[in-house]
Amino acid sequence: MKALLRLLIICVLILSTTVSGETTSETLTPHQTVQVLLQGNDSGKLRQALLDLGGKITHDLPIVSGIGGVVGATELAKLAAMEGVEQLTEDFNPPKLPEARDCLVSGDLQITLTPQSLQWRVYNFDTKPIPLKWISAAWPQILGDGYLTITPSLANSSVIGPFATPSGTRSNLDDMLPPGPALVTIQFSNSPKSLSQNDFQISLGLNDCEAKLIPAYKGAGQDFYFPQEAGATRLTEARLTGKGVGVAIIDSGLWDIPALTRNTLGEHRIAAHFDAIHDQVNPNLKDDGGHGSHMASIIANSRPITSRDTVQYQGIAPNADLIPVTAISPRGDGDFMDIIRGIQWVTENQAQFNIRVLNLSLTATPRSEYWADPMNQAVMKAWEAGIAVVVAAGNDGPDWGTIGSPGNNPYVITVGAFTDSWTPGDGRDDYIPHFSSRGPTPEGLIKPDLVAPGGHISGLVPPNSTLAIENPNYFLASGEFVSTGSSQAAAVVSGLIALLLEVKPELSNDDVKCLLTTSAQPAISRDGKLAYSPFVQGAGRVSGSRALTLGETDCEQKSLNINAAFAGTERLYGPAQRLEDGSPSLPNMPSMVTEEAPALGTSSDRRWGVAAHLERLDPTIDPAQGDDVPFDWAAIYREEQQKLHRLQVSPSQ
Repeated sequence: MKALLRLLIICVLILSTTVSGETTSETLTPHQTVQVLLQGNDSGKLRQALLDLGGKITHDLPIVSGIGGVVGATELAKLAAMEGVEQLTEDFNPPKLPEARDCLVSGDLQITLTPQSLQWRVYNFDTKPIPLKWISAAWPQILGDGYLTITPSLANSSVIGPFATPSGTRSNLDDMLPPGPALVTIQFSNSPKSLSQNDFQISLGLNDCEAKLIPAYKGAGQDFYFPQEAGATRLTEARLTGKGVGVAIIDSGLWDIPALTRNTLGEHRIAAHFDAIHDQVNPNLKDDGGHGSHMASIIANSRPITSRDTVQYQGIAPNADLIPVTAISPRGDGDFMDIIRGIQWVTENQAQFNIRVLNLSLTATPRSEYWADPMNQAVMKAWEAGIAVVVAAGNDGPDWGTIGSPGNNPYVITVGAFTDSWTPGDGRDDYIPHFSSRGPTPEGLIKPDLVAPGGHISGLVPPNSTLAIENPNYFLASGEFVSTGSSQAAAVVSGLIALLLEVKPELSNDDVKCLLTTSAQPAISRDGKLAYSPFVQGAGRVSGSRALTLGETDCEQKSLNINAAFAGTERLYGPAQRLEDGSPSLPNMPSMVTEEAPALGTSSDRRWGVAAHLERLDPTIDPAQGDDVPFDWAAIYREEQQKLHRLQVSPSQ
């Protein structure tokens, strides 16, 4: 059952589990062994059953009433039928990891401007040359003519030649881009001084994809836009930093660097470290994979960002205590029993380290009802213990029903991603990218619960880690690493929860979830309807400051009968329905949701939040649609303003 688990960086790879008492032993050889998870009420009988068939015990998992081990593949049918075995979970053939990139050619996130030229490094990550069909470039007219070359040389020529001013395209190149890095250089007639990356456009057309120079922020500090976009800046200005709140991160480990291991006061803040793979407490800190450090950096990077007026920090909750749990190998390989063991350790040590938040920026393909999935069962135990579990929705969109496990669990906070389009503070061009997974779940639950910044998120990654070595183009000149996905969005929300719990430690998990969802800002179209389905945006985009000032605490289930959930007698179903064409819907959904907005790019018809929508409803700007508008946005806005008026004191008071 050793399944491969792909952390959500750009595209999610899949951890596959099978919940079944049946086997497919005809595909197995007599000497083949598999990992199994046995569950039942009597651990002694489970252990004996495994040992009687010549198996070996590898995991004690009381959190799910289970025993993990290795057994001969041909013994599975016997094992499933033995006394005390109520559920057997195994996985014969884990799926292959899909490619992390849509295109095997991509470029650096930043260009270099010399006195009279532009340089942009691109990478062919394939092991063989890739056909280059066309190249296009555009620049300000003031630069005059441009002469473009690619080095090292292409298979047939290294010179693309002069472009028309100020732009041009060369098609039918019939050339090959060799493996490894190559440098695209444009020599201009005039100097590019006082220009920035956003003034240039370059695209390489390959066989089946396009490598494109992305936009960039105008200021270096804006690479850390996500605290502002997530509503954390206002809270840190009120001196909320997550101090004293423990955040556990089950991932690939942690880089031993002061920005992660120490808070803003220079105090050591790694409360503990558990290696779930080797079942060891407090081994030396390391992260050969890199993904775990990136998540921790988003949550609690203590490096300051200094401006003339204030000091902010690169992480959401820079003084939170971190509890890294290593359950993922440097290559992104994971065993879901190791992950369960990690959840178990976090739950057992919740009180000792004040663990209030658990970040799970990972996902698996659901193979059963949420209540029968062992990883979901472990997550529910953590929730019951008072730990707010934050889970990435997945990067398998834009298809419906692509929410992964344990994000399909009602007892977690499931987070999708949005991007700011490199314009922090301006929500008009923010959108939900195509990769962010969509609901509903098979049980009809509305997921994700909300969306958070997940596009081009800067953070810390060890330079010798797998993530860094395989993606050299994602490093900025400042040394930070940029990554995209719902993994990053989940980490943002974990940091926000640490801030909320610092000021209101009495909040329950349900309270936290309610605060976040009731204060989220939905994307609204010009006609007054929701711009995205709730299966895409959930309650809307998260805001930490709004959660603290406007959020409500009476909206979610208040009890959890773990035993009933495990047995499947307490089952939570959602309101989602399936239409004749297979698409999901909700009661009265056509009157609530406009025709689906474009998944990518800017939309003049989409705004985030009630206030932005009301601006368009001003008759001098955009007349309202009369009685057809399904929501009384003005009334909602007035209610919010009243709450704000009552909360004019600092949130920390």
